[in-house]
Amino acid sequence: MNQTAPTDSLTPHDSSTATQPPQSEKVSVDIEQVRVDDDPRQWSRTRKTITLWIVSVATMVSTMSSNIQTSSDLLVARDLHATTAQISWTLSVHILVQGNCPLLWSIASEMAGRKPVYIIASVIFIIGGILAAISRTLAMFLAMRALQAAGSSTFLAISAATLADIYEPHERGTMMRLFYAAPLLGPALAPVLGGTLSNIFGWRANFYCLAGSGALVLAAMIFLFKDTFRRERSLTYQTAVKYRVGKHDKSNVTNATSGVANQTRKASKEKVSQPGHENNVREGAETKSSPATDVKLSLADVNPFPQMWQVIQRRNNLLILWANAGLVFAFNYSLSYTCARVLAIQYHYDPLQIGIILLILGAGTIFGSIVGGRWSDHVVAKLKQQNGGEWYPEMRLHSAKPAMLWLPVFVIGYGWAAEKRLNVELNGVMLFFTGFFAIWIYASTLAYLVDANPGRSCFAVAMNSSFRGTLAFVATEVVVPWQEALGVGGMYTVFAGVLIIMELLILLVMYEGASWREKCVAAEAANGANE
Repeated sequence: MNQTAPTDSLTPHDSSTATQPPQSEKVSVDIEQVRVDDDPRQWSRTRKTITLWIVSVATMVSTMSSNIQTSSDLLVARDLHATTAQISWTLSVHILVQGNCPLLWSIASEMAGRKPVYIIASVIFIIGGILAAISRTLAMFLAMRALQAAGSSTFLAISAATLADIYEPHERGTMMRLFYAAPLLGPALAPVLGGTLSNIFGWRANFYCLAGSGALVLAAMIFLFKDTFRRERSLTYQTAVKYRVGKHDKSNVTNATSGVANQTRKASKEKVSQPGHENNVREGAETKSSPATDVKLSLADVNPFPQMWQVIQRRNNLLILWANAGLVFAFNYSLSYTCARVLAIQYHYDPLQIGIILLILGAGTIFGSIVGGRWSDHVVAKLKQQNGGEWYPEMRLHSAKPAMLWLPVFVIGYGWAAEKRLNVELNGVMLFFTGFFAIWIYASTLAYLVDANPGRSCFAVAMNSSFRGTLAFVATEVVVPWQEALGVGGMYTVFAGVLIIMELLILLVMYEGASWREKCVAAEAANGANE
């Protein structure tokens, strides 16, 4: 029996619609399908590919900044007269800032557009890299790493939303994984690049390299990138317009050009969404402009907390956020750090050798992203056919099942191979498949967050960054004590247990998320109707 596809559509189906006057008949339109000028989803394949490459490379540089110093931590500690614990703070603070700043960048991008935010963030990233390179004290180095993280966080925050701007939902599975193949090169190449530069020029060369890479990204954003943001498709922007127009109505402020306040009132009712109306943002979509869309907004008109709350109050979102953060980022970030420590202390590897081993982990994540993407599209197509051609976001999560089965096995295998100091080749195999299956799951859950939050995907991705950055901060601070108390094998056995719990959360959303999401949509609609 086919399952009825969940939908966020709030179009009424009862007899009450018949009481509406014929002249006011409206057509409800999914916010992602609202017609816009120069629709990014209608761009040529070449233009879309250029956009994909620019944001992918930018995110790759961003992720390189997270662990380019990993293979040369001992050199940094020696030069700045710091302890291992103090150096771990530079990593922890970087990822904490990088995870939580996207909330601010997301708001800015929903008001000013993607391109201006990318440009400003690139400048901050460049400045942070240069000042980190010339730091002579641990305090200055820590502060500049935080500044660099603030700039790099932009690309992590809004790149996925940029792809949502230009690709239809059914295309996002493949494109998200193609997108993540490039940024995953960052963590893969950074230790090798950092180790090579450190051996030849010293650890400071790592940060000059990041600054130079940031300059190339800045040039691409200025001269090649075309803004993908369209305010008609942004719930954040439309809600802010509604708030601004409502304030003017209550104050009886008339528009000098239109001369009639009722026109503004009518626009606010018919063109702008109520909070939580994901698929009814624009009614009467044949009209391409309205007084509401001409309202000039600023950041002062945006209160991000309702948007953030609407993302995390949905149970399906909240569980996936925990699973996303726990499954991959916190785990993978601490994996790279602890692996580097094991190779330096137990195997006496130099920075370049450490980087080469970590490159194997990165290669696994890249292959996992590509293979997982193809499998995801296959599973979604099959489930869609079984469901009478209807598609809904939770279908994508089913593609993660094979990876969920094998990930804990390879995590435990790597931990005990390292604990027993077995040959490095075996460690490399375990690391490869750990990265392979981890990113397979992560890409599926991230694509689900985008698909399940139409009109506020930027906030959903930003909340994901906040969760993973905060948990990665915690993980980085606890892994060294865990490693010393439990050993490498014991620590990764604990990690495997945590991953199994996270996988159970994904399974719960897989089978119950659709009904939870529908209930939240209905509740948001009811609250909006009462306002």
